[in-house]
Amino acid sequence: MKVFVAAVCAIVFSVNLAILAQEKDKAPVKSAAFDSLKKLVGDWSSPEGPHGKPVETKFRLTAGGSVLIETLFPGTPEEMVTMYHMDGDELLLTHYCMLGNQPRLKAESTTEANKISFKSVGGTNMKLTDMHMGQAILTLVDKDRFEADWCSCSGGKPDGNHHVTLKFTRKK
Repeated sequence: MKVFVAAVCAIVFSVNLAILAQEKDKAPVKSAAFDSLKKLVGDWSSPEGPHGKPVETKFRLTAGGSVLIETLFPGTPEEMVTMYHMDGDELLLTHYCMLGNQPRLKAESTTEANKISFKSVGGTNMKLTDMHMGQAILTLVDKDRFEADWCSCSGGKPDGNHHVTLKFTRKK
């Protein structure tokens, strides 16, 4: 019995090594847009946000640099998180919203290297006709400035009543 168990363990170990070797050989898809977003790592502020109040946001990388986490309104009851990541050759974001839903947006093709536009492709805890964050445009002005333009969608189309543009400056 001990020989049988040892043989099974050896086979399982060998299979796992083969799988790990294949995964190691797979190179992640390169994305100029995602590489640009990674440059946002750090702390940012916008002097005027919704309701005329300043807005803070923070970016950090996780998962071996494969996910960029943005924390908007950090440490406040309004805190929200947006995760940017690649899915094959597509750049996606998932926005964990105060509305209690998690819209997923996909980057659209663009000819402008410094501007990344996202449109809703689904989400969890919502239907596409429900109110959700449905569009976003990030414009990377320079290494110390970017603009975030967010628009909610309702009834399957943009809702002009829930639109905000924030102009962020890197905190020193």
